[in-house]
Amino acid sequence: MSLLQNPSIAGSRTLLVGGLQSRNNARIVFSGSTDLFSNAFFSAKTNSVNPAVGGAASGNAELASAIAKWVMKESGVLRVKSVNHHKKGETMPPAEDYFIAEDVVYTIEIEELKNGKWVPFQGKDVQLEFVRVDPFVRATLKNNNGRLSAAFKLPDVLGVFKFLVDYRRVGYAHVYDVLQVITESYENIPRFYQLTRQFNSKIFFQVSVRPLWHTQYERFIRSAYPYYASSFSMMAGLVLFSIVYLYHKDTPVKGAKVLDSEKKKN
Repeated sequence: MSLLQNPSIAGSRTLLVGGLQSRNNARIVFSGSTDLFSNAFFSAKTNSVNPAVGGAASGNAELASAIAKWVMKESGVLRVKSVNHHKKGETMPPAEDYFIAEDVVYTIEIEELKNGKWVPFQGKDVQLEFVRVDPFVRATLKNNNGRLSAAFKLPDVLGVFKFLVDYRRVGYAHVYDVLQVITESYENIPRFYQLTRQFNSKIFFQVSVRPLWHTQYERFIRSAYPYYASSFSMMAGLVLFSIVYLYHKDTPVKGAKVLDSEKKKN
């Protein structure tokens, strides 16, 4: 078949083998010919420009095997083993809501399927987002043999936020587990519990961040020292003015006329 008869077989956008992964992690592969998976192609040798050097084994067998494993979900598959978030210095989520400007630690364990076994995922480009409407915090998780963690300070903004990990990389399955923290209180149910479901290939924790109680603020704030000084000076001035007003008496001047009203008072 010549290019003139079928020009669509040439060009930079022509693919001999193509793979597609949908949003729900379903996979499909398109091959230009079934000969790619034949024994003849597996045992084919490469041609060398040097006649004295024999041809080496081609990589067709390895390529076909890798393609088959990927489309059958025997490779490139990720799953979430566990997720946890807590205040710095603790190990469990708080019994109540988070407060603004608190130090928080987020941990997620991701596993990868290799040779039929789940092993710790070694990727170092997984990111965490702390989202209300838009991300307020975005941090790259540190990988310690499949245990990825990040420590950060909550923003000085109250509201309902989400711990969000949305990992999408070519060749890997999307992270599709969703674990949501519900902050409602029911009888015989803990205040925080986990609900697992599938949702848009994302994993997130939903938490509430509230302002500090009035008892949690510092008793004396340095930036407020001028206001403290003005308040105490006003109180001191009021005390001095009261003392002067109550206990001061004018001394009458000799030769001055005294009004009848003053005589009656005296």
